Amino acid sequence: MKKPSLAAILLGLLPFAGVCFSVSLWDRIYPMILGMPFNFFWLISWIVLTPLCMWAAYRLEVPRDTEALRRHKEGNQP
Repeated sequence: MKKPSLAAILLGLLPFAGVCFSVSLWDRIYPMILGMPFNFFWLISWIVLTPLCMWAAYRLEVPRDTEALRRHKEGNQP
């Protein structure tokens, strides 16, 4: 199994950083967005964006894994 690429790791850490380390940016009630306080909207947005980030990281890694598997079957790489 190959190590994950840096891009996949960063995509995986993006939601964590967006929720945990950006508190000073979203720690307020106003403005209201879609009838929700801004801080609640920010958290809900990251709940929606997290699977998209994970999907993108997966899509980055799948071609790398298939290429490694193909080379392994051909005997070019242990």
